[in-house]
Formats: sequence, C-alpha cells, structure tokens
Amino acid sequence: MKKMHRIIIGIAAGLVTASAVAADWIPTKPVRFIVGFPPGGATDLVARIIQAPLAASLGNQVIVDNRPGANGVISLQLIARAEPDGHTIGIGHIGGIVISPAIQKVNYDPFKDFAYVGMMVSLQNILIVHPSVPAKTLAEFIAHAKAQQGRLNYASSGIGSPGHLAGVLLESMTKVSMTHIPYKGGGPAITDLIAGHVPAFMAVISTSVPHVQSGKVRAIAVTGAKRAEALPNTPTVSEAGVKGYLATNWYGMVAPAKTPAAVVNRLNRDIVAALNSPDVVKQLKDRGIDAAPSSASEYLAFAQSERKRWIPVIKAANITAE
Repeated sequence: MKKMHRIIIGIAAGLVTASAVAADWIPTKPVRFIVGFPPGGATDLVARIIQAPLAASLGNQVIVDNRPGANGVISLQLIARAEPDGHTIGIGHIGGIVISPAIQKVNYDPFKDFAYVGMMVSLQNILIVHPSVPAKTLAEFIAHAKAQQGRLNYASSGIGSPGHLAGVLLESMTKVSMTHIPYKGGGPAITDLIAGHVPAFMAVISTSVPHVQSGKVRAIAVTGAKRAEALPNTPTVSEAGVKGYLATNWYGMVAPAKTPAAVVNRLNRDIVAALNSPDVVKQLKDRGIDAAPSSASEYLAFAQSERKRWIPVIKAANITAE
C-alpha cells in the first residue's frame, strides 16, 4: 500500500510539473505565421501589423510566410499538416474556412483539422472602380452595369473569395449580371485596377483606402452595416439603395488540431493583448479594419454561424471552383 501510495504521489507530482511547464509555454524557435495570399493584400497587412507585438510577447521571432493560392486553401493545408506544437500558426478566414470547402475539394476539414485560437479582425469589402468608369454612386454603377448586362468585369481576390461572394450577393439583390474576374490575391487585383486593366474591384477595404484617398480609384460603396471610419464619405451598399445588403470579411488565428490547450491559451492571450494595443488598433483603423479579439470558443462559434449563413448563397449561385 505504501509503495502504491508513493507511485500515486509521484504520478500526481509529474502531472503538476507537466501542467506548470505547459502553462508557461514559450516558443523554442521562430514561430511561422502562414498567410494564404501574396504580399500587398489585406491578410498580409494584418499579419505584418500583428507580427512585431506578437513576437515581443512570445519572446521569439514571428516570421510571416506567404503561401498564396486557391483562395487560402494551400496555406490552410500546410497548417493542418504542421506539427501541433505552437510553432506554426496562420490566418483562418471566411474564404478558406467557410467558402472554399463548399465549392471545391480541400484536403482538410475546417472544423476538425484546426485549433481555433481566436478572432483577430473584421473588415468590410468595398466596391471601387477605375476613374474612367462613368459612375460616382451605387445607383449609377448599377445602371452602368445593366446597360451592358453581363459584359462589365469586376475583380476579386479569387473564386469563392469574400469579394466574389459580395459581388454575387450584389448581383442577386439588384438583378444585374456582371463578369467575375478572379485574381490570386488583392495585391495583384488592385494593381490591375489602377492600371485600367479591369474596371471594377470588389475589394477588401484595407487594400483600397490609400488608393481611394490618393484618387487613383473611386469608392462606390462599402459592404458592411456602417460606414468605415477611414472613408467616412463612402456610403454602405444598404444606405445607397440596396436595403438589407451585408457582406463582411473576417480573419482569425488558427493552429494545427491537437495543439495543446495550454499553447492555444497562451497564443490567445498574446494575440488579444496585441489587438488591444492602441498602436495596433490605430494602424488597423487607418486602413478601415476593426480589431475584434475573442476567445477561442467564440471564434469557433462565429465561424460555424457564418458557414450556415453563406452556404445557401453559394448553392443558389452554383459557385464552384472545380
């Protein structure tokens, strides 16, 4: 009995020690922060704003690793296959978590193959046009599109991207037909819009703010429930005449499934602290982005609710990437 008692005490002490070590987890090598889009787009911007404060709090380097392709699918596949030790994290967004699994075969389950760390930001899409487009309001843009039904091109950052879905929803609610031109990210799309190679772009707002302010592109309307602080003179689609229209974008942090809870909790604590930093909040606000820190469970529940909201839209439009 005494021997068994000593064994039990030893096991208990080992568990306490292991728990303490886990609770004090710190990365032992640089943390790879995988971003599923090229430099210059909104996901890349958010990652790089978060990079420095996150590295400071973790006590190790955070390296942004751009792995573009397939609307973020390639990056999420990499995250799903990575070691679940806290040294690989990435951005889980509406495109890769909600939309892509509904329109193509992906090599991951969005709700089984990831540990949800926490929501990071929410941001609007924005309809912008090249200055040569003869439309300054949403009503004028819709009339312009209807006059060339099906022949007006609009860009997005990819098939099944938030911008694509925002465009599909606008077409459905206004009974207008446009031609979707998918790009491999917001950076290449905005470059082509400025050059006049495509007349319109349903963009993530952060990609657009500097170019709207410089006059290189014209803002028509934002897709959220309220005007963006960075562009206060640009109306929402709903207030511009398409009542009830709403199409927002969001990014959260994910890690591989089976990442220990203590590691997820540490990452969540540090990302929430970064997002509450006045400097980070200002940098995001200046680009039309709202910090939206949350718990891991809140982020997971929100992603699941977004899936329920958008799947009917995807099916009704028969969107597929296959």
